[in-house]
Amino acid sequence: MDTLKIALLGYGKMGRLIEKLAIEQGHEIVFKSNSTSSPEEWTKLEAADVAIEFSSPDAVLNHLKNTMQRGVPVVCGTTGWLSELDTAKQWCTAYNSALFYASNFSLGVNIFFALNRFLAEKMAQFSTYQVALTEIHHVHKKDAPSGTAISLAEDLLSLLPEKDQWSLSSNADPNTIPIHSVREGEVPGTHEVVYRSAIDTLSIKHEAHSRAGFVQGAIEAAKWLIGKKGYFEMKDML
Repeated sequence: MDTLKIALLGYGKMGRLIEKLAIEQGHEIVFKSNSTSSPEEWTKLEAADVAIEFSSPDAVLNHLKNTMQRGVPVVCGTTGWLSELDTAKQWCTAYNSALFYASNFSLGVNIFFALNRFLAEKMAQFSTYQVALTEIHHVHKKDAPSGTAISLAEDLLSLLPEKDQWSLSSNADPNTIPIHSVREGEVPGTHEVVYRSAIDTLSIKHEAHSRAGFVQGAIEAAKWLIGKKGYFEMKDML
C-alpha cells in the first residue's frame, strides 16, 4: 500500500514530526488523539489503515487496546511500559490485530544494536573489563533509563555470563551493569557502551542529530505492518 490513512495516538513533538513527514510523502492523517479527545472523536480511528503511537507510558495501554479492538494495526514507539508488553501481545491474538513495537526506530540505532551484540560476544572472554552504559536525552523525556538503553543492557545480559542484572545507579557490584541516565537540553538521543580495564578503555557510541531517523523508521514500519497479524519488532522488518 503506497498511500496510508494514519491515526496519530499522541500529538507531541514526535506526533507532529510524523504528521509533517507523512503528509509530505503523500499519506493522510485521519485522526490525532490527545488527552482531551472525546469518545466520539476516537471513532475516527476506524477510518485508519494503521495507527502510530508515541504518547506517554501511562496512556499507551489504553491506546493499544482501543486501536486493536477496532482491528487497526498499531506501531508503538512509547517506552517505559514494557512490564505490560505480554498483555499487549495477547491482545494481538484476542482482537486478530497487529502490534509493532520498537524502543528506537532509527536504522543507525538498530545497526548499533548489532554492533553491541557483536562486541559483547568478543568481550565475554575477558573478565578484566567492566561494562557500563550511558544514555543522554532531552529534559522532556519522562522515563529513565531510555528504552534503547534497556534494549542494549538486555542484550549484554544475554551475552556476558558474569552479568545478571542492570541498575540505574553506579552500583559497584561486578555482576551488575550500571546505566547512567542524563537529561539535558534538547538532546535527541545519545547512547554509549563502554568497557574499562586497568589497561585501557573501549567504547561504541551512537548519537542522533535529530528525530528524523526515528520518524522515517516509524512510517516505514507502518507501511510494512499493513496486512499482518501478530506481534513484530524491528528485527522482523529488517
